[in-house]
Amino acid sequence: MKLIVKVFPEITIKSGPVRKRFIRQLAKNIRTVCRDLDPKLMVSGVWDNLEVQTQVDDPKLLREMTERLSCTPGIAHFLQVDEYPLGDFDDIVAKCKLHFGHLLPGKILMVRCKRAGKHPFTSMDVDRYVGSQLRQQCGAAGIDLKHPDVKVRLEIRDQRLFVIHGQHEGMGGFPLGALEQALVLMSGGFDSTVAAYQMMRRGLMSHFCFFNLGGRAHELGVMEVAHFLWKKYGSSQRVLFISVPFEEVLGEILGKVDDSHMGVVLKRMMLRAASRIADRLQIDALVTGEAISQVSSQTLPNLSIIDSATDKLVLRPLLVSHKQDIIDQAVAIGTADFAKHMPEYCGVISVSPTTNAKRPRVVYEEQQFDMAVLERALDNAKLVSIDEVIDQLGQDIEVEEVSAALAGQVIIDIRHPDAQEDEPLELDGIEVQALPFYALNSRFKALDATRQYLLYCDKGVMSRLHAHHLLSEGHANVRVYRPT
Repeated sequence: MKLIVKVFPEITIKSGPVRKRFIRQLAKNIRTVCRDLDPKLMVSGVWDNLEVQTQVDDPKLLREMTERLSCTPGIAHFLQVDEYPLGDFDDIVAKCKLHFGHLLPGKILMVRCKRAGKHPFTSMDVDRYVGSQLRQQCGAAGIDLKHPDVKVRLEIRDQRLFVIHGQHEGMGGFPLGALEQALVLMSGGFDSTVAAYQMMRRGLMSHFCFFNLGGRAHELGVMEVAHFLWKKYGSSQRVLFISVPFEEVLGEILGKVDDSHMGVVLKRMMLRAASRIADRLQIDALVTGEAISQVSSQTLPNLSIIDSATDKLVLRPLLVSHKQDIIDQAVAIGTADFAKHMPEYCGVISVSPTTNAKRPRVVYEEQQFDMAVLERALDNAKLVSIDEVIDQLGQDIEVEEVSAALAGQVIIDIRHPDAQEDEPLELDGIEVQALPFYALNSRFKALDATRQYLLYCDKGVMSRLHAHHLLSEGHANVRVYRPT
């Protein structure tokens, strides 16, 4: 299969050296994200296109490759093509008949040719000749450039002809690795996941920083959605997942800070901690999912006071976004289900939160705070490469595993719905329920407590993690299903 990758239009207006650097980075990223599907994948670059050639012919692998390229920043769209040496007009007609002839009898057609290079003919010359010949030779009902039944699309580049079979849309943006890095403050909800996606789409390598206020369940949920975002949109680059234990910080705020200023002070403590981590990683920008006046701490006066806690640039890509627009984008990028089922955590709930914090008052409130608590949180922060985070969290967790299910037991398939659909788990005489991992924590308590449940996933890591968490929550009727 051969693909012609069209780069994001903003790349094409860059200066020559910048444009070449961006396209080289995009080519490198394509090789990286597809390496496990085809180690021999060939990627070659020209001024505004990349050509991708694979010898893989397995339909499932080709679908996966197409999906990955659709989610690779820097690609506007890509074309699936067959390539031939450029012949005369009759040879072009023959190549088009080979691919489209069986679709044309009784149909309305359109021919569109794009051309690059020096030729003694124009693109419109190709359109007219090929269209008229296909109509005559294939029994087409007619030609209509606006409402055709069949679109015959061609590209001619110098002495090469490309017959186009399909076009796949990309996500646009700039290639990851071509721009700077950022540290995204992640809560795992709608806002922070969409903010992270938008930064990645713009080409910024985004590390994930999580402040744990809700224990293991919250950490596990945020870890999973961060891994999902990286795997789907950013796997060309290795980034970090940082987890900072913030329960003691929250307790200090609840005990020492006036009710009305708890939210502002908590956000300032998060920015202070994130700034220290960013300094360690030589990162200049922090990213949050805040939007103007979505909650009391996000008014303009409060955001100004919060930002003054750091010298870092604080980016808020959702600043003027409406909540429903954020939710809609979360649905589109695949993080909405994670956000909807994210475990609740013990956040700061002010009875009368201020919407107009004043600097002298905030300084006074923070003087009551023991900064040693913040230092301990930073000392205990965990930094893990995002591609290793799930496996590392799964280490040293002892949960009973079984290789066969017994009558009466229920297997819960916790894989992502896409995996469940592609390879459904079916066992004779055994009940199998589909309950994705991101919904498991919130829905398990509603299941029949008198039955035994076996959690299943591909590698056994996610099922082991969730079984361990459920057991720690007091659910003794959980095991892991690992077929041999």
